[in-house]
Formats: sequence, C-alpha cells, structure tokens
Amino acid sequence: MEHKTIAIIGLGYVGLPLAVEFAKKYPVIGFDIKNDRIQELAQAKDSTLEVDSAELEQVIAQKNTPLNPGQNGLWVTDNPELLSNANFFIVTVPTPVDKNNHPDLTPLYKASETVGNYLKKGDIVVYESTVYPGATEEECVPILEQHSGLRFNTDFFVGYSPERINPGDKVHTVTKILKITSGSTPEVAKQIDSLYQSIIVAGTYLAPSIKVAEAAKVIENSQRDINIAFVNELAKIFKLMQIDTQEVLKAAGTKWNFLPFSPGLVGGHCIGVDPYYLAQKAIRLGYNPEIILAGRRLNDSMGSYVAHEVVKLMVKKDITIKNSEVLVLGITFKENCPDIRNSRVIDIINELKSFDIKVEVCDPWANAQEVQEEYGIDLLNQLNGNKKYQGLVIAVAHDHFKAMDFSKMLQEQHVIYDVKGIFDKEKSHGRL
Repeated sequence: MEHKTIAIIGLGYVGLPLAVEFAKKYPVIGFDIKNDRIQELAQAKDSTLEVDSAELEQVIAQKNTPLNPGQNGLWVTDNPELLSNANFFIVTVPTPVDKNNHPDLTPLYKASETVGNYLKKGDIVVYESTVYPGATEEECVPILEQHSGLRFNTDFFVGYSPERINPGDKVHTVTKILKITSGSTPEVAKQIDSLYQSIIVAGTYLAPSIKVAEAAKVIENSQRDINIAFVNELAKIFKLMQIDTQEVLKAAGTKWNFLPFSPGLVGGHCIGVDPYYLAQKAIRLGYNPEIILAGRRLNDSMGSYVAHEVVKLMVKKDITIKNSEVLVLGITFKENCPDIRNSRVIDIINELKSFDIKVEVCDPWANAQEVQEEYGIDLLNQLNGNKKYQGLVIAVAHDHFKAMDFSKMLQEQHVIYDVKGIFDKEKSHGRL
C-alpha cells in the first residue's frame, strides 16, 4: 500500500478527532450520512466541541478541491462514491443498545455495507466501534465479503483498534492515549499498528488477535461500571446510616492502593452501554454474567433513587408534592460536555414527574433541538430571575453551575439536592 488514502466512516466524537489527526499526514475522506454534520464541518465548525475551528480550518479541504493521493487534508462528504478513492477504511460509528439493553449493531452493519460497496483488492478495514469479542470477524466480515465480492484475508483484510475517546477531555486527547491495535494476519496487524503509530504520540500496543483487542475494550468500561456501582451501593447504605459518603471516600482514599471512584449517574455511550455487549455474548454462550449485570442494574437505578430522595426531603419540609416545581440543572451525561447520549438525568426527571411534580430543565452545554428529539424535553433558554422553585437538583457538575447563586431562584421552603457533591454539604440538603 504505497500511498495511503484513509476513509473515516462516521464523524462523531470518535471519528472527527481521528480524521483531523490523520489529515495532517495523509489524504483523508471523512464520510458521514448526516448532511447537516457535513455542512457544519465544511465550515470548520464542530458541534461536539471535540475539535476547535482553528484546527479544523488547517486540515479541511476547500470546496471543489479535487482529492489528490499525494495531498494531505480532510475531505468531508456524505457522498459514498468518494470512498472509492480510499484503500484504508476506519469505521467509527456508534454501537448503542436498544430499549431492552440488547446490543444494536445496525449502524455497524450499515457502515460495513457502505464500505463493502467500494472495497478493492488489497484494502484494509479497521473497526473502532465497541463490540463484543468476535463481532468484527463474525458479523462485519461476512457483510464486507457479500457487498464487495472479495475474499477475506485473500483479497482484503481487517483489524480492530478500540477507541478510547473521553468526550470533553482536553488533556487525554486521541494522540495522547495509548492505542491498542490488531489485524487479521500478522503482516496486516503490523501495517495497522504502523499507521496508528504515525499519529499516536502515546504509542501503540499490538494485541495478538482481533478478539483480544475487542475484549480489552469492552472490559475497560465494564470494570469502571462495576466500581462505580460499588460506590453507588455504598452511598445507599451510608445514607441509611446517616454517614456522609463523600467523607468516607475521602478518608478511605488516604490508603495508597484505594481506588478513587465516586457515586453518581452512569450514562454516556461507553460505560453505560459496553457491559451489555459482553453480557449478551456471555449469555449466548450459556453463561449468566452475575457481577456485570448486577452492576448495570444498580447503576441504572440511581436516577430513580435520587428522585425519591428529593421527594423525601420535600415531605420533611412540608412542601406539597403535587404540582410543586423543581428545577433540574444539567441534562448532558457528564460535566462540561454537550454529549446527551444515554444521559441518566432523564431517569431523575421522569421519576419526579411521576409524582406530578412540574420539572423544568436548564443546561447551557446541551443542544436544545437534540434534547427535544431525544427526550421530548424543552430546555429553558435561560433562567427566569422572577421564578422561584421548591426544589433544585444539580444533576451535572458543569463549571457554569458552580459559579451560580441559587438563592434568588428558590422559595423560602425549598430543597437542594447536589448529585455530584460539587458544593460543600452545608449548601445542600442532600447528595450522593
């Protein structure tokens, strides 16, 4: 593969930063099925805020500039025919779960069909999307073969290099996170590893097989999920004991090998989703994964738990529950980030509404249209200084909220629940 022309399939939180880095050294075709996404990127704007405009402007190819195999840069498009120019494909589409928490590989299937239509002899396809061990070779390769008419490991080759993007993190960016790589043959694995080494400053780790690389990815987030579930369970227990969980964790953290995890809502596209991929595969093989699913159940219960704690606090203050008004601050899945995927704040909101409480939501980081489409909630454009609420739930630890004065937006009888404990405990009536 003398001249590499790379195609990135999916320009979201994972694909765009990767495409930008590769575009500094190679010609890159950035493909996404969403026309509005292509339009904004063509104007050097990124609504995910993962890449700033100045960096995008440096690599985005000007409109109508022809793709040249010898010219570095990023050509963004929703026209799949441009993919015929690529010889190295990287798939970075999302892999969510459905309403029953079963893995939904539809985006991966569609992406594989698209790539298969333009696959040529000698081409390499690398998957970065989270999957269960075996999915790349068992699910994706047959689709590539069917749509290309080519033979796997004879005419074309595949690899797996799990993404490790942390949305909103400006320190651990794509080139600064060690990258696991793998390939379907030893020779191809080395080619894939070499390609990633050319942009990943932190270095690479060549796994012995695609399945090992897939398994490594899925257990990274499963491990975090289980550890957070443990401290969430501690928070529930210590609440019954009238002990401050944050103080307990602070004290325990003085031991050199104590792992620093905090209680909270577990959402997002990784930690709240990946364990289901491993669990589903285990179930298919006849094994019931008790610890993994127990952690998921406990973490998924935390939104409802927070809502019930808020209601209890309101009852103790003799606040009438029905038709009371509660303001929820934050709807994104994590702080200082616009990502609303799989946000568990919605569980708090829905549970409060089940008590006939009127809930309003404010989040300066979230896109109002996306929130309406995903959750059916109309965000407040700004807080009305004249309106006073009986309850306030600080659901997401945005820096913006830390600087706010809540006194003017609360009635004399009110409750404040600080989910992430961003304030001293004296400033709120409850926290995890």
